[in-house]
Amino acid sequence: MAITYSEEIQLERAKTTKIDSVDFNNLAFGKIFSDHMFVCDFEDGKWQTPKILPYQPITLQPSSKIFHYGQSIFEGMKAYKDENGGVFLFRPIDNCKRLNISAKRLAMPEIPEDYFMNGLKELLKIEKDWIPTSEGSALYIRPFMFATSEGFHASPADSYKLVIAFAPSGPYFSGDVKVLIEEKYSRSANGGVGFAKAGGNYAGQFYPTQLAKEKGYQQVIWTDDNTHEYIEEAGAMNIFVRIKDTLLTVPTSDRILDGITRKSILKIAEDEGIKTEVRKIKVSELIEASENGSLKELFGAGTAAVVSPISGFGFKGKNYVLPKLEETFGARLKKRITDIQTNKAEDPFGWRIKVC
Repeated sequence: MAITYSEEIQLERAKTTKIDSVDFNNLAFGKIFSDHMFVCDFEDGKWQTPKILPYQPITLQPSSKIFHYGQSIFEGMKAYKDENGGVFLFRPIDNCKRLNISAKRLAMPEIPEDYFMNGLKELLKIEKDWIPTSEGSALYIRPFMFATSEGFHASPADSYKLVIAFAPSGPYFSGDVKVLIEEKYSRSANGGVGFAKAGGNYAGQFYPTQLAKEKGYQQVIWTDDNTHEYIEEAGAMNIFVRIKDTLLTVPTSDRILDGITRKSILKIAEDEGIKTEVRKIKVSELIEASENGSLKELFGAGTAAVVSPISGFGFKGKNYVLPKLEETFGARLKKRITDIQTNKAEDPFGWRIKVC
C-alpha cells in the first residue's frame, strides 16, 4: 500500500499554560503533561494534515478497534536542555525506525521519518520551557499510535491516530531494586511480538510483576518461554550482567526488544575498553557466579531509567545479594550516556541532535 503524507503542520495554541503550577524540582515520572501535543490521523490510505493542539482528551467510539484487537504501539524518548538552554534529542532516528518496525509487525501504517522528526521538533520548540534541568530529570516523550476505525470484525483497522505527548519527569527508579527470576510466566514467545513496543506486551507483564511485589521484589527477570533456563529481560528493560570484569547481555530476538540504551551501552563499553559479550545467559550461570563471588553487577537498561542497578535477586525461594562496589560499570556507563545527552561531553558517535 502506497502511503502519502503532508509535512505542513496546523497549530492551535493553548489559551493558558499549566507550567507555573509545576514544581520542576520534585517531579514524579510521567504524571504531569505539557500544554500541547502532536496529533495526526491516518485515513483513506494516507496520513492527513498533522496538528499541534492543546493537550486534551481523545474521543473514541466504543466500537473502535483499539479496544477489541489491541493495535497499539509506542516509543519512549527524552529531550534534554544544556546549561546554555540548547535543546537536544538522543538517537531519535532509532526511535522512529523502531516505531515503524513495531507498526509493520502489527499491520499498522509506517510513519515517514522526516514527517515524524518534523512534528517532534516543532512540538519541542513550542514546549522547550517544559524541559527540566535538575539532575536526573528530562522531558519524557511518548509517541504512540493506535487503531481508531470501528467494527467488531477481527481484522486490521483502516484508520489510526498518531500522538506525541510530553511529560517532564524526574528519575524513573530510586533506591534499591530487588528482582525475582520468573519460573512460570513468559514475557513473549518465538514468532510473537516481543521485539515490538506493543501495548499488550506490557499488559501481560503486570500480573507476574504484581505477584513478585507481593513477595517483596520490585521487578521480574524474565526467562525464556520454552525452558525458563535463560534470562532475557529485567522488567521492561534490557538486562546486563557483569561477571568479573566482563559485561554480558543477551542477544535480541523475536522475544527481546532491540533497546536503544542497550545498543548505546555496548558501544560506549567498547569505546571505554570494557570487555563485552552478547550471548545467552543461563540462570544457573547467574546463580553460580553469585555463589562464587564473580557476579559483580546486575542492572537494567532502558530509556526511562538509563541504568537501573539491581541490588539482589530471588530464585526458588532463596535470595542472592549483589556486592556493594565503590565504582561500577553501570554508574560509569550511565554518566557517559547522560553527559552526551545533556551536552556535557563530546559525542563521538553522532547520537545527539540539536533541536534549537
